[in-house]
Formats: sequence, C-alpha cells, structure tokens
Amino acid sequence: MEVSANQQAADLLKSAFGPGPAARIIAAPGRVNLIGEHIDYHLQAVLPMALERRITIAFRPRPDSTIRAISAGQPRREFVWSKGLEQAPAGDWANYIRAAAETVSLRWGTGRGIDAAVVSDLPPAAGLSSSSALLIAFTLALLDANGIEAGFEDLMDVLPDGEQFVGTRGGGMDHAASLGSRSGHASLISFTPPAVEPVPVPAGWSFLVAHSLTHAEKSSAVMEQYNSRRRAGAEALATLGFANFTDVLKAADFASVEQMAASLPEGLVRGAFLHVAGESLRVLDAAAALKEADAERFALRLNQAHASARDQLRISHPEVDRLVVAALESGAPAARLTGAGFGGCSVVFAPQDRIEAIRLGLIERFYAGRAEFDPAQHLFEAQPGAGAIQLRTAG
Repeated sequence: MEVSANQQAADLLKSAFGPGPAARIIAAPGRVNLIGEHIDYHLQAVLPMALERRITIAFRPRPDSTIRAISAGQPRREFVWSKGLEQAPAGDWANYIRAAAETVSLRWGTGRGIDAAVVSDLPPAAGLSSSSALLIAFTLALLDANGIEAGFEDLMDVLPDGEQFVGTRGGGMDHAASLGSRSGHASLISFTPPAVEPVPVPAGWSFLVAHSLTHAEKSSAVMEQYNSRRRAGAEALATLGFANFTDVLKAADFASVEQMAASLPEGLVRGAFLHVAGESLRVLDAAAALKEADAERFALRLNQAHASARDQLRISHPEVDRLVVAALESGAPAARLTGAGFGGCSVVFAPQDRIEAIRLGLIERFYAGRAEFDPAQHLFEAQPGAGAIQLRTAG
C-alpha cells in the first residue's frame, strides 16, 4: 500500500526528532505556468495552474525559538529564530527555511520555533516552483505554530519579498498560484492588487509536464541572468518614458508594441520590452481562449510565448528547445518552456485523447537512451490542483 505524503512526513518527523504530540500538516503545491513568463515582476497578469504535486510538512511547535528541519536527501538544519537572520551558504536548502522565518518575523515578529519534516513529490530545479512551495509551506507552518491567522492578501504582501532573502528578485506568480488556486481550474493572476480569478480548464484539455533533464538551479550565475532580465525591462521603460508596463499596454496592440520597440537599441533591452509587452497581451488572449474553449487560439499563444522567451528574452536552453520540437513533432498543438528558464521543464498542451501518443513520441524522440530519465518525475500529466488555502480548508 502506498504511504501518503502526510504519513511519510509524520514518520520522518518522528524518526528525526522523536515521539511527541500528533504532527500538524501543511501542504503547498508547485505550479506549472501555462503562459506569462518573466512578467509578474512587472505586475502583469499571468496564467498558471497549481499542480497536484506538493511540498508537505509535518511539524510540532516547540516551547523555545529554535527551528529544526529535516528533509529526505538533505542535511538536517537547526538555528535560533531571531530577527535579521543571516543567509546560509548559497545553495543550502536552509535558506528557504530562514526566508520563511524572516518573512514571518518582519510582519508578525518572532515566536515559537518548530520541529519540521519535509517531503516532496515535486522534481527540484525544474521550473515548477518547488522552492516557492517550500517557502510558503514553512511560512504557514510557523504561523500555525504561533496561532497567527493570515489570509491571501496578508501573505501576498510578504512572500514575494521573502523570496528575495534567497537572492532571486522575482514576482508574485508562484506564491499566488500555490496559495490561491482552485482544483480543476487555471488561475488568472493579477497583481494590483493581488487577486486570483479561477478559470475552469475545459473538458478534454490536457497538459503534460516534460523535463528537459537540464536542471534550472538557482546558482549565483543563473540568479544574475534571471535578475538581469528584470533590469532590462526596467531600462526599456525608462528609455521610452513609461512608468510601468501597464501604462504601455493601456492602448497598445501587438503592432504598436513592435513600433515602440524599434526606438530601443538592439539587444536584451529591446528584447525584454518586446517580450514583456507581447507576453502580457498573449496572456490575456490565452485566458480568453481558455474561457471560450478555443483550443486553436490557445495553442497559438503558447507557441508564440515560447518563441519570444527563446528569441527575445533569451531564457531558453538548447535542451528545452529540443524538447519543445519533439513535442510538436509528436503531435502536440503547443509546447513551451515553463518557469524562469535556463533549463527545467516544458508544458505541453494537447487534447486528452492524444496525450498518450504524445507521451510515447517524447520518449522516442527525446528521452530514448537517457539513463537518468524517470517517467514519474520527468514526464507526467499535470492535473489542475488546489492551492494551499483550499488544501488547508479541506484538511
């Protein structure tokens, strides 16, 4: 009999920290972004959906301010929770735990620590937001342990800034999707103010998540590449005399975006402007196509999004591009990179009755002969799952 994630986490908690009161459970899902890459930090709407794959934490409150955490395959970590925590060495998973503690302390102050055990069925460094899910789940665990109730708006006020503790200056998409998604729905997420509009996924529409087998690690070099795209977009706005992309798009269409970009110097600044403005328009059109069950129009926007990420923003990777081509050659109407880029996964859109043929085509065209390929982790159908708030209410 398969052991549930809740039970796995509770068993790990007991084995690591000994017997005690019954474990409390918090879970936060990863997400796959259907369309809208590198535009959330410019406060433009995005269209992800939460996955049914999650970070699950079993925890017990402690009488003191010590935080102890264990995760399968990771070294045990322990520190005293105080304001102004210092970062652990780059790449250490403890930075996400420290980020959660710092996030809580900056808004609500420090409090009781916890003993916590973490399990996950999300592939790491895949562009599926496993790191944000860990930050969210640990933040919720600390709040729960200290009797603090925080709603969606409260959490969205602090979580995106909290992630900057780790060094990535991203936006709020991952946190909003992981917190506020509803089962069976994609999430049209806007940011002024943060809000989630659930959009039902039409019957017969399906998505595959396919891993390029190239990890999108958030090393210092990749972080700099990621952060440079944000700076390039801001530079484009300053050069053109706009305060933000919302002002750009008030009366813009795809043609006028091209005209505005022509006055920018060639290179990343022009590419960032073209991508962010164009992607923002594509998201809104893709969301409308989703609502209208217009598969052809939805697929067009996803394919255009990949081309823009590859050619304008330059965040793709040769292996991701190969994977996208293999999906299209296998009969998928659309495929694109998903996540921050520089490796990781693609999302493949197809009718449900063609998913198995596409899956087999990807195995033949891309994964054949690659010993590291694990179908359960690297090629799976993505079901639109519940966010952490719905999971907590249901639990």
